[in-house]
Amino acid sequence: MTYFVTGATGFIGRHLLERLLERKGTIHCLVRKESLAKFKALRDELGADEKRLVAVVGDLAKPKLGLTPAVMRELSGKIKHFFHLAALYDLSADAESQVSANVDGTRHALEVAEAVKAGCFHHISSIAVAGLYAGVFREDMFEEAEDLDHPYFRTKHDAEALVRKECTRPHRVYRPGIVIGDSRTGMIDKIDGPYYFFRLIKKMRETLPPWMPTIGLEGGRLNLVPVDWVAAALDHIAHKPALDGHTFHLTDPAPRRIGEVLNLFARAGHAPQMTMRLDARMFGFIPGSVRAALGNLPPVKRVINVLLRDLGIPAAVMQFINYPTRFDCRETERALKGTKIKLPKLDDYAWRLWDYWERHLDPDLFVDHSLSGKVRNKVVVITGGSSGIGKAAAMKVAAAGAKLVICARGAEELEATKKEIEATGGVCHTYQVDLADLASCDRFVVQVLADHGRVDILINNAGRSIRRAIGASFDRFHDFERTMQLNYFGALRLIMGVLPGMAERHRGHIINISSIGVLTNSPRFSAYVASKAALDAFSRCAQAEYSDNGVSFTTINMPLVKTPMIAPTKMYESVPTLSPEEAADIIIEAIVEKPVRIATRLGIFAQVFYALAPRVYEIVMNTAFRLFPDSQAAKGMKGRAEAEQPTSEQIAFASLMRGVHW
Repeated sequence: MTYFVTGATGFIGRHLLERLLERKGTIHCLVRKESLAKFKALRDELGADEKRLVAVVGDLAKPKLGLTPAVMRELSGKIKHFFHLAALYDLSADAESQVSANVDGTRHALEVAEAVKAGCFHHISSIAVAGLYAGVFREDMFEEAEDLDHPYFRTKHDAEALVRKECTRPHRVYRPGIVIGDSRTGMIDKIDGPYYFFRLIKKMRETLPPWMPTIGLEGGRLNLVPVDWVAAALDHIAHKPALDGHTFHLTDPAPRRIGEVLNLFARAGHAPQMTMRLDARMFGFIPGSVRAALGNLPPVKRVINVLLRDLGIPAAVMQFINYPTRFDCRETERALKGTKIKLPKLDDYAWRLWDYWERHLDPDLFVDHSLSGKVRNKVVVITGGSSGIGKAAAMKVAAAGAKLVICARGAEELEATKKEIEATGGVCHTYQVDLADLASCDRFVVQVLADHGRVDILINNAGRSIRRAIGASFDRFHDFERTMQLNYFGALRLIMGVLPGMAERHRGHIINISSIGVLTNSPRFSAYVASKAALDAFSRCAQAEYSDNGVSFTTINMPLVKTPMIAPTKMYESVPTLSPEEAADIIIEAIVEKPVRIATRLGIFAQVFYALAPRVYEIVMNTAFRLFPDSQAAKGMKGRAEAEQPTSEQIAFASLMRGVHW
């Protein structure tokens, strides 16, 4: 038996070849000249030789597929089954490209089938031919299609119309649903259908604990079918006699709603699920003209476009959230009756699809996530870079090839850090600065710009922490002043100094090291938390002003880190803390990813908890306040040993609320 296949190297085509190779006969495959290497690799992968799997050089866009007269004569009268799979499956492609591939390509395939007197023309169409038909679309329906305005829907409908009206050879039409990965391996060749939402699921997993309930949309029903089942059904039905002229829906008779599908993949990806799902149809009461007017408002359009871009979701996909069509597939069920070709349940293989996507297709895999790719030959300024978190980050940034600038008050510590960095081949420039002195801040900025010409990344790491109850601070107003002076005004002075140059170049990144205390409202840290909260608030305002100017702001709500700053509180020696190197890794993540905020799940949970139940949260914090007393240093007994070792209750509470300052 001899076959001719267009789109053989495509997703469905590759799986169909696997099936056809199990039968006897030769398979001729249309291959563009530029794709011969790809076809050879596929042939090797399938373990076929050149006699069984034959490349026929041609082009879908050319009349008679660009085949030469000699090739046409050679194939004449030999092709028993002509499978036309080649098409453009892309909702975001332009109309001209879709007409060329889907309509003209089908016309050219029909020309060849007629010329070589093919036995049966098998046209692989799509459920898109139904458009947005409201109701059940049967296999014997075609002209009843509605709302074919979208180019993909229109061109798939027009292509099938050509087969129905112009094909004089025996023919069969197949309409697969949304074809997803192989149910056995999870393999898929591109992002499509539900995969567009995988990045959103991944971001939810990274932000929220898996047990946290979320709110989402229910939406219409997604008709998802795995590619291995589609290929098996197509192969079987194509070879079954007495079915010419019939149409077959290769679809799921019981499709799930979008919300259900996303929850399946959320479970597979260990992400929180949408416990409450709102039916998108409930917004139908808003007149279409009003929705269109709101959607066309510049701020609304920009927000939507940025969100969709960051998540990798084409805007065209959002048009089909309320997809209204169901598909009857009784012809297909009758044709497959008595076979072992059963549609697998998505529940049973969703994890394979997620696993394959995460390992092979996640767009983040193809982004340069290396630190060197972000900082090489860039001027990176780190305040407080001679010790603790700052020094650990400086070592990593310098090793990645940055032109590192660090500043601190201590000349000896700066010199020691500089020698350590240069000993490993890094570049380090040091400046002795008192960031609590605004004049010193100004001189520092002027000198750095004079020496290096610009600042590409500013990391405001230097800071001062004071752990003292408000009741013990009535006569210590200077605690609040000096904390604000360094943590807020000093950092702000540097930002205001480098920001004009960044804005002028439309390029720059400012990273502010804040505290988890801003999210948890930690008692005894009112001075420290207030100063960091002020810097957080400034960053949020600045983001709004500079988001379209190429300047990024990142706030890191850093959990408790074991540095000299917390040494006076001996209790911290017995509770979980990050090491400076672990904290530096968070800074590196900020440099590479440029997120608006980095916070631990506990910090985010605390903020949500406070928003939902502030009175209950207040009781929890008050309990912690009474459980953890002031240190000897805070009581004015600096140098004295702590009166008591931490109790088991204190250690248990601190471990439960890991990373929070107590």
